[in-house]
Amino acid sequence: MQKVRVAGAGMSKFGKFLDRGLRDLAEEAVRNTLEDTGIDVREINAAYVSNSVAGLITGQETIRGQVVLRKTGLMGIPIVNVENACASASTAFHLGWTAVASGMYDCVLALGVEKLSDPDKAKSLRAFNSAVDVSELAEIEKRLGRSSEGGKDRSLFMDLYISMLSAGAPSSQEALGGITREQMALVSVKNHYHGSLNPYAQYREEVTLEQVLQSRPVVGPLTVLMCSPLGDGAAAALIVSEEFARNKGLKGPKVDASVLVSGRADDRSMAPSSRRAAMQAYEMAGIGPEDIDFAEVHDAVAPAEISIYEDLRFCAPGEGPKLVEDRVTWLGGRLPVNTSGGLLSRGHPIGATGLGQIAEVVWQLQGKGGKRQVENCKVGLTQNGGGHIGFDAAAMAVHIFSV
Repeated sequence: MQKVRVAGAGMSKFGKFLDRGLRDLAEEAVRNTLEDTGIDVREINAAYVSNSVAGLITGQETIRGQVVLRKTGLMGIPIVNVENACASASTAFHLGWTAVASGMYDCVLALGVEKLSDPDKAKSLRAFNSAVDVSELAEIEKRLGRSSEGGKDRSLFMDLYISMLSAGAPSSQEALGGITREQMALVSVKNHYHGSLNPYAQYREEVTLEQVLQSRPVVGPLTVLMCSPLGDGAAAALIVSEEFARNKGLKGPKVDASVLVSGRADDRSMAPSSRRAAMQAYEMAGIGPEDIDFAEVHDAVAPAEISIYEDLRFCAPGEGPKLVEDRVTWLGGRLPVNTSGGLLSRGHPIGATGLGQIAEVVWQLQGKGGKRQVENCKVGLTQNGGGHIGFDAAAMAVHIFSV
């Protein structure tokens, strides 16, 4: 297998853009990526384009990649359309990495783009809710207590996170799976602080602990500031072989691990997907969790980030809350997490999220983090989950990068 690097990355600002379409967002991300790398569009061998819900929101199905890349100069090359729920963009990157590592290509584009905001919010929520086994949707909603109209004003996934995070542990309006509301709120405070330093973030305002706790209730102990927002955006990266990078004088980060797994569904004897993917990634990279300098993780709700600390083995089981309380995972701490602002603040345009994470890690390793730069960072990790199947995420990707 060839050694693989990321030549560079680019993205659009994430946010709610009712006046912008998929193509406009995608073109901005591609343009910024090409400017970041200095690579000519004619040198790109193939493109992997991720999107999750355009068919449900805009009606565009089947050839989304060809549509959004139509005016970029990339037509004529292989364009592969990728859909894998919230892990779509990381999956596109994984496929691009696989193609370069195999020696098939030397330079490929991974692009994620999503248009989720709509004047009809119910349409956006229905799109989110399709990322489950829809043959079981009525049963799932009944189990979660969403059969009444009271549960229809929020994403089904907020209820699913409550269910998954509380499994086997006490849960109430004040705590979830051993995580208190104050600890959840601290994650939101941290990520909104980080997001305030990120010009691409959907939300750039800091929030206080009191503001998070007193914001609109969503479900269980969750408030609206503990939940990722609906939004639009695009992000991209250029994946190249070691030889291509050397010939071009590019110093992009190495891809030490690219792992994609599916959920355990109904088999509870199997470890959760995030833990399995992380262990495989550490083995592939030849390192351990103690070697990670910073990470971007899938904080769709604030308590999920704390649970992910434990799945990634950043701490022992049950010690995740201490990491955020002791400011270990804040900028300036030993292991900053979600320096981009994470899904909570940077935003969560489903089909672009994973590449938004990867862009942040690439920039940090290149010393381009600006006011949110992690000092002396050498190794970064991304963790991106998608969908729900049985008792787990349906798809999970973990990547490790280094300089």
